[in-house]
Amino acid sequence: MPKPSAVVLTVLAALLAGVVPATAAHAADNGEWSVYPAASELGSRPYFYLSADPGATLTDRVTVSNKTAGPLTFRLYAADAYNTARDGGFAVRARDEKQRGVGAWARPERDRVTVPARGSVTVPYTLTVPESAEPGDHPGALVALDERISPTEGEVAVGIQQAVGARVHLRVNGPTVPALSVENVTLSQHRPLVPGTGESSALISYTLHNRGNVTLNPTVALKAEGLFGRDLLTRRLTKIPAELLPRQRIRLTERWAGAPQLDWGEVRLTASARDVRETAGVSFFALPWLVAGVLCAGLIGAALWIRLRLRARRTVAPGTA
Repeated sequence: MPKPSAVVLTVLAALLAGVVPATAAHAADNGEWSVYPAASELGSRPYFYLSADPGATLTDRVTVSNKTAGPLTFRLYAADAYNTARDGGFAVRARDEKQRGVGAWARPERDRVTVPARGSVTVPYTLTVPESAEPGDHPGALVALDERISPTEGEVAVGIQQAVGARVHLRVNGPTVPALSVENVTLSQHRPLVPGTGESSALISYTLHNRGNVTLNPTVALKAEGLFGRDLLTRRLTKIPAELLPRQRIRLTERWAGAPQLDWGEVRLTASARDVRETAGVSFFALPWLVAGVLCAGLIGAALWIRLRLRARRTVAPGTA
């Protein structure tokens, strides 16, 4: 039997992979089952788009569809969403984690459903927004967690559960404050020992922080300048999350191939989103290791020579008095 702690870890991994990105215009689906908003008079909906005042109660319905040849039983629950530390992707909290937003406010009418083969089950749910809820976006999902635990091969017994979630975009009415910042920019350099014998590179790390209460779709531009303001690099970064959820921060990196081996300048990152634009940077001093070694040896030699000269003067001074 798999260890409970291992199962919890693999459930979380499944949740991260089981919720589709915001750009997909279809139900969340893993090939065996899907989860999506029940059809309404307005037609099909890929996600739940909800708006409410603090203290309001909303009702809606979620559908779980089984595409396999046998019945499947699921745990149905609501969960808060967040950006993953790995790449900023959209993910949801596990069932046993602390929920503070949609995961705490939404309650399906049934928390366990069995869906017949090639059939579907629609379950109503209620979402009650507390009077004290902060205005702005509160992302989450309604998740169907398969009760089956699949064993894996290996020396350590690990069980895997899979989950799929229909995203919930909830906005609590009130003032919206978009705010974005670039923080803790660092640069580490990798240079060959002997100038001209290999390619140098630099790794730029930074934190992208959504300090506001609305979801942002950020873009980040990288610009590097050398001595006397020479343009070394201008690039729009692509490894950026499609959306950065409220109050989330993620650590990102960008590799600069062909970084200068001998230069002095600055790297600047400019993050932009709706009505916000923030810039942060870091200075750098590039010096080949061989040149740095020669300079250090020269400085040490000069210091020793000066010390010896001073000692010689102190030694000669008593005899000349």
